[in-house]
Amino acid sequence: MHALDALDHKILRLLRKDGRMSNAKLAAEVGLSPSACLRRLHMLEHSGVIRGYTAIIETADEERSVTVIVQITLERQTDEYLRRFDAAVRRCPEVRECYLLSGSSDYLLRVVAQDPADYDRIYKDSLSRLPGVQRIQSSFAIRSVVRPGSLPVEEPAG
Repeated sequence: MHALDALDHKILRLLRKDGRMSNAKLAAEVGLSPSACLRRLHMLEHSGVIRGYTAIIETADEERSVTVIVQITLERQTDEYLRRFDAAVRRCPEVRECYLLSGSSDYLLRVVAQDPADYDRIYKDSLSRLPGVQRIQSSFAIRSVVRPGSLPVEEPAG
């Protein structure tokens, strides 16, 4: 990966706001010719800085849904326990994100439910039945502060 300069950061910041921005508009915004801008964009893609493009879709159901952050601790942290849990959690459609952690909990999940009663169902029917689970700690999100795709691109120091 190459070192990013101020123009790279500006390109990334603009694409984060609008990933469908045309190359002509992007070039005008950063003060480059379209061909120079496209070369930089291809370099960012080929070096892995830009790993892909995606659409962030929010359905009407998700606008009215409840986000629950769930910390899970397993009985054991052996390869077998981790593999079994990983395979089982991938089959839970309400789990939108799952991270293996270091620290006091083994996993952090982002679960989307229609309402608290729906989360109760998810808890009883899915989460509590995941293999190897020793403890589940749930926290209901009050509001979203930073959403996927809205993270700022850091500016170079100096």
